[in-house]
Amino acid sequence: MCKSVRVMVVAVAAVVVAMSFASVGYADDGTATYYTPPYVPSSCNGFKNDGVMIAAASDAIWDNRRACGRTYRVKCTGGTNQVPHPCTGRSVVVRIVDYCPAGCRGTIDLSQEAFAVIANPDAGKVNIQFDQV
Repeated sequence: MCKSVRVMVVAVAAVVVAMSFASVGYADDGTATYYTPPYVPSSCNGFKNDGVMIAAASDAIWDNRRACGRTYRVKCTGGTNQVPHPCTGRSVVVRIVDYCPAGCRGTIDLSQEAFAVIANPDAGKVNIQFDQV
């Protein structure tokens, strides 16, 4: 009986590990740009101060205002222009508080502070991977 319990524990552990790899592996590709203060008023929260780790959603993720309050992990994957090595290698988690209207140059328009975490601001626009967290 002890052996069967051990086999069951190993099987459950294997399933948990497999599920964690499945959730880590999924991210969408897009582009990020940034905008500068003032960050209020915002489309989602009016004049409420939401801090600086925030972003505006393009039509690709806006979802008719349902994106308001969602959080996304964003990581730079490469440049879109001549700025050499724009990515810092870090990721940032931002909350959607605004809408980036038609003509928006990126999938996610990050606050200047959030963009600086993942990329050199001189790049202006970078390729990203992002996932909702």
